[in-house]
Amino acid sequence: MDKISAPIDLAEVRRLFANPRKIESSAFLRREIAERMREKLDLVRIEAKAIADIGCGMGEELPYLQQRFPESRIVGIDGSLELLKVGLQKQKSAGVGVANFLKKILPTEWVGSNPYDGICSDFAKLPIAANSLDVIWSNLALHWHPMPDLVLAEWRRALRVGGLCMFSCFGPDTMSELRNAFAEVDEDPHVLPFVDMHDFGDMSVHAGLATPVMDMEKITIRYAKVEQLLSDVRALGGNPLLNRKKGLFGKSAYAKLLVLLERNRAADGRIPLTFEIIYGHAFKPLATKLASGESIIRFEKNKKNE
Repeated sequence: MDKISAPIDLAEVRRLFANPRKIESSAFLRREIAERMREKLDLVRIEAKAIADIGCGMGEELPYLQQRFPESRIVGIDGSLELLKVGLQKQKSAGVGVANFLKKILPTEWVGSNPYDGICSDFAKLPIAANSLDVIWSNLALHWHPMPDLVLAEWRRALRVGGLCMFSCFGPDTMSELRNAFAEVDEDPHVLPFVDMHDFGDMSVHAGLATPVMDMEKITIRYAKVEQLLSDVRALGGNPLLNRKKGLFGKSAYAKLLVLLERNRAADGRIPLTFEIIYGHAFKPLATKLASGESIIRFEKNKKNE
């Protein structure tokens, strides 16, 4: 597959998430989705000694993962070094330290310079040894990568056999009201073309993950003011597309956008903004082929003849 799902500029993603204060107002949605992911994880029976929270941001979920798997070692991974510095320092102060764990699973040539027990990395190029992790947890992060199929393949590489990856991300109907309004203002892309749930399922299988389970729900947030709606959209990450319009949005275009969004005001007096949330989880299966392509045949001892 190995194709770009959207022309996302990873450098721009890092820039948009560089200031913790600018994204703070959108934390409520990440917390809500994380809580729903927790309910799904509670249904899965798995023992974990090594866990990575990929797209951990400021590490809000690290304490929960430590509580859920009290014997585990946990590492936070994010593309924004600034978020890691702020968030993981807080978690370190709270007792979530993983320095020894990092020494065990990272390649020997890697020398960590981040004192906050986290890794700043491209999700598709993790500096983690193969077959090192039991659980990969990723909340509302996968949609920020231009090639999620490569990310899933990398997660499979990092997982041990039987290891679990569990993620959430935005689906194509996310911010549909805003997308439709922008479409009447100009022809430039302002909202990401989020990947469909079924495509994520196909990507998981193609990446070599087993028994992928995908489901979806829609959450509608209602705003009293258009300005607050747009503020939250910016706080959620904004527009990192390579083909986005460079420069400021004109005053007349902005005024038209406000009018178009105001038309959506419902009977309750509020303006809706829809989020399609995709949830997925899959496991790393036993290998059936060697890297050279030969099939692996396993023989099991017949216990009756012992």
